[in-house]
Amino acid sequence: MTTTTTTTTGTGADAFVEVLRAHSRRYHDQHPFHVRMNAGRLSRRQIRGWVANRFYYQENIPRKDAAILSNCPDLEVRRRWIRRIVEHDGTAAGEGGIEAWLRLGEAAGLTREEVQGHRHLVPGVRFAVDAYVNFTRTRPWVEAVASSLTELFAPDLMAARLAAFERWYPWIDPEGLAYFRARLEQAPRDCEHALEVVTAHCLSAESRARAVDALSFKCDVLWSLMDAIDQAYPE
Repeated sequence: MTTTTTTTTGTGADAFVEVLRAHSRRYHDQHPFHVRMNAGRLSRRQIRGWVANRFYYQENIPRKDAAILSNCPDLEVRRRWIRRIVEHDGTAAGEGGIEAWLRLGEAAGLTREEVQGHRHLVPGVRFAVDAYVNFTRTRPWVEAVASSLTELFAPDLMAARLAAFERWYPWIDPEGLAYFRARLEQAPRDCEHALEVVTAHCLSAESRARAVDALSFKCDVLWSLMDAIDQAYPE
């Protein structure tokens, strides 16, 4: 897994944001496995393999957000950022994004036990996700926030994924797609806040370059995750 260093062109905030947004071309929705998924070309075994492995990423989202909170000295940022953990963990049994993903697994024909027990987890996925969580723990908190800016591209991905699942995989119970529907509202709000934080704190060319590198690293993580799944569940 390598990080591509990118320099920003121009000196203004608009140019900086444009460089960040340009990473949409490196987002994992462009991965061949994901393209095949949205085209309805995956088997039930492949869909289940993707759901089971992606769960490891989903269950680690609150941990990376907690790492960001633990390093963040800004009270106002913490007050808003903590909502991410609450929404993903829920405040009671049967709530939250992790629960919604487990229901997706059940809708796809997996049991909770095999998903939560990582029975189908491949080493490459574990490595990629652990690397991301470690990044958010060890890098400066603003860089960790910048790495979350893949959410800039998430709303379009979620809309396309939801439409694809409804069209091509009718054997999946529609109620199991609730996670994707929720993210259609949550992702734009989350990325707006993250973008506010990054543009407010990254004012020098050096800090902006580090933010871009952090986002590039996250794109590498997601791509590596898809590579590992693709290799474990070939056509």
